[in-house]
Amino acid sequence: MPDSNGSGQRVTIDTVAEAAQVSRQTVTNVLRHPQRVKQATLERVRAEIDRLGYRPSFAAQAMQSQRSGAVGVELNVLGPSYHNAMMAPFLAALSVESARHDLHMVTFGSAGDTPTLDAYEQMVQSRVVDAFVIADTHVGDPRPDWLTAHGIPFASFGRVWDDPTFTRWVDIDGHHGTALAVDHCRKAGYERIGYLGWPEGDAAVGDDRREGWRDGCRREGGELLGPQASAVDELEAATLAAEPVVAEVGGGGAIVCGSDVLAVGVLHAALRAGLRPGVDLGIVGFDDSELARMHGLTSIAQPIQAVSAHVLRLVRESLSGHDGAGATGVLLQPELTARASTSGFDRSP
Repeated sequence: MPDSNGSGQRVTIDTVAEAAQVSRQTVTNVLRHPQRVKQATLERVRAEIDRLGYRPSFAAQAMQSQRSGAVGVELNVLGPSYHNAMMAPFLAALSVESARHDLHMVTFGSAGDTPTLDAYEQMVQSRVVDAFVIADTHVGDPRPDWLTAHGIPFASFGRVWDDPTFTRWVDIDGHHGTALAVDHCRKAGYERIGYLGWPEGDAAVGDDRREGWRDGCRREGGELLGPQASAVDELEAATLAAEPVVAEVGGGGAIVCGSDVLAVGVLHAALRAGLRPGVDLGIVGFDDSELARMHGLTSIAQPIQAVSAHVLRLVRESLSGHDGAGATGVLLQPELTARASTSGFDRSP
């Protein structure tokens, strides 16, 4: 564990980097590859290490010296009751892609409903894995700070929302995705476009998608901007929340959704209102999951294969001590998969 300074604050590799006015990678090189560092810089960083009393994490040192080629990934970050439709295809893509990087994936989980570090600590202490891929990142996520403070290599599927300086991430541009959905609905002839998303403020990912819908409508002069509502990813809640939005948008309108579960709720609400999905009311989901395919829903597809390739490249670079290549993060654009739910408004009697 890193030591503490005189004020009781934990001294990390970032503390040393700031004091020596160098990058975090330079400090890592001083510790692991001093031959790569200029003599003057080497002496300055070592002086700050001694002054601050910094000691590299034992767990990180052990992982560096006894590599297994294994990368850990947590299955149920937010507890057993939480469902991420993208996690199964992401794990499958990681498993296929990992062989190309001479790595293999090790899955684990926890029983709690909030993110904990217990499983990560256990994986590190038992030397089961060399690094981690984290997903389902969110505001207040304790994992990035803990992994960084312990010098443990990792990369993230999702931005680290609490730390804009962290750049070893790959994410999907949800704002672009919902704006793309708005444009698709406009071209299909729908005259007013509403939105059903997760409660605002609950998740940065959900807020990003909602803003994409707003901005997409405003680009058309605001005339497309319809009503909005919020619901959790449960079918009954989504259907109830969708009913007033469906009623207000009416025939000739469309509803863009923050997930495929919410889109199925809109589908049920539309059928209850006597509206024909795709013909009277356009519906677009997000994730292009099995739910969307089963119900014929147009949806925004995430490029999961590309995500896995980029994430594992960042993990490999982190393991090698070359973190600079991911200095800006990787934001990938999703694509729209059109199905019957946006076949086009029929104005005929």
